[in-house]
Amino acid sequence: MKILDKYILKQFLRNFLFGILSFLLIFILVDLFENLDKFIDNNLTKQLIFLYYLYFIPEILKLITPVGMLMASLFTTSRFNTYSEMTAINSSGISIYRYSLSMIVFAVILTLFSLYFNGWIVPKSNSAKLNFERSYMNKNKIPGSIQNLHIQDTENHIISIGNYNETDKSGYNVSVQIFDSLNLSKLNYRFDAKNMKWDSIKNEWKLFGVSKREFDSTLSVKYAYFDTAYISYLPEINRIYVSPSQLRKKQLKPDELLISDLKEYIDSMEESGLNVSKAKVDYYSKISFPFANIIVILFGISISSNRRKSGTAIQFGISILVTFVYLGFLKVSQTFGYSGDINPVLTAWLANIIFLIVALLNLVRVSIFGR
Repeated sequence: MKILDKYILKQFLRNFLFGILSFLLIFILVDLFENLDKFIDNNLTKQLIFLYYLYFIPEILKLITPVGMLMASLFTTSRFNTYSEMTAINSSGISIYRYSLSMIVFAVILTLFSLYFNGWIVPKSNSAKLNFERSYMNKNKIPGSIQNLHIQDTENHIISIGNYNETDKSGYNVSVQIFDSLNLSKLNYRFDAKNMKWDSIKNEWKLFGVSKREFDSTLSVKYAYFDTAYISYLPEINRIYVSPSQLRKKQLKPDELLISDLKEYIDSMEESGLNVSKAKVDYYSKISFPFANIIVILFGISISSNRRKSGTAIQFGISILVTFVYLGFLKVSQTFGYSGDINPVLTAWLANIIFLIVALLNLVRVSIFGR
């Protein structure tokens, strides 16, 4: 790396760390003031409050890293303009693209790290934070017993469970209704069981006290009864896709799921024929969001590469404004993706694509027409 690259990167890293620490402090203080009454009501000690924010920091870092990158690119380039260093750089024949190289390389490295950090580290810390809230703040409780579950296991299979106990992985007052795949209004079979229990060795459900009813075209009913039966022994059902782990994951927030667990959950739900648009948007968003680190640098350089001198407050304000516009656009596009109106992959990448195009166009304009 040349001396100039080292110098640019040094200035950039200094501004990046300043931005991260500033936004982290602001984020924690705002959240502290918002939740202070809850901490007091639940008699949390200073040590517990410290632990709560220790769990919360990875999620905050995930959110503010692109903001820190944007602010660092704005501050660095603006400083070079203020002290006429950019003029010297241009005079030596170095283009704006070459000037950006060291920052882009750092952004690529950080993006690769963020893919792992956001996909595996952050969900674990979020899970610890939510478990803390469940234990000490009576929030986001996951009930040990779930009442009146209704699950569309496949396109034509509907499962109803009167009561599900997560501790022993058993359900009571279970009904499995199988409809005609060509005419979903026609009920072909109905299985009613007093209870079902998960066999962890065979990895399937075992039913107890099973009543089978078969409905034919003449509206007559054939009846059969079994004391016990594994699902695989009942050819009409053949398989129940939902498992205890999936029932638990249904109760977890997407931010608690590792990216690998979320992919596994999507695959199993797709296999059963269910609509997984929302889960897919969340999954692809976990992958696309870190790439904002690269895009915002291009955005920041293209904005601040001008000869007009601007203060720190203006650069800070631009960082906040661009971030809010980006996140706002991201949330709006996710709404359409959740409903299935937009392809989940396009939904997750749409904000990045649009901001990248705007940044590149502005960067080309600055390069061609000068600053």
